[in-house]
Amino acid sequence: MTARFQKEVGMRIIAGQFRGRTLAAPKGDGTRPTTDRVRESLMSAVFSQRGGFEDAVVLDAFAGSGALGLEALSRGAARAVFYECAPEAAKVVQRNVANLGLEPARATVTRADVIERAPQFARPPFDLIFLDPPYAYDAMAVLGMAAGLVERGVAAPDAIVVYEHSLAGNDASALAAAELGFEFASRKKYGDTTVDVLRAGERAASDND
Repeated sequence: MTARFQKEVGMRIIAGQFRGRTLAAPKGDGTRPTTDRVRESLMSAVFSQRGGFEDAVVLDAFAGSGALGLEALSRGAARAVFYECAPEAAKVVQRNVANLGLEPARATVTRADVIERAPQFARPPFDLIFLDPPYAYDAMAVLGMAAGLVERGVAAPDAIVVYEHSLAGNDASALAAAELGFEFASRKKYGDTTVDVLRAGERAASDND
């Protein structure tokens, strides 16, 4: 442990290949790690919608510690791409990837703002997208980025999008999802946090034809 990194008590991989392995977390208030309880619940929701994690191609778009993408890899995802714009947080993701022994073919870390520099290519396309931005981010901007990936074929036409946001942002999220053609699979609330599980709808798929 150095002055730049910390191990957060209880922050660990919950299930799968790396079950029980601890993860480093960025220091300070710049990131908001998803709690184990919320992470387990949203992973269960993804499992139900997708029928498991096998062969999933994952985008962890606001990675923080990388816990969401790493959990998916532990449960059988084929590959994960992590985007994180904060320099120290990006180093934490790289450290966690290295500590789990993941090769670049399975885990890639990009230090960039995913809204401004969204992925331009993915083969096979992303079929599972985690969105856990700072609560101040605009829902239309966040979900618009994901919709753009579907429209350009960078994400699959039926991609699952998991969007974690504040309880106060429920209406904005619902309006943005409807306008962008996403279909609600589920919505669950945990204190002041809401997790929406969405699927790219017919509009996004037809835009990509």
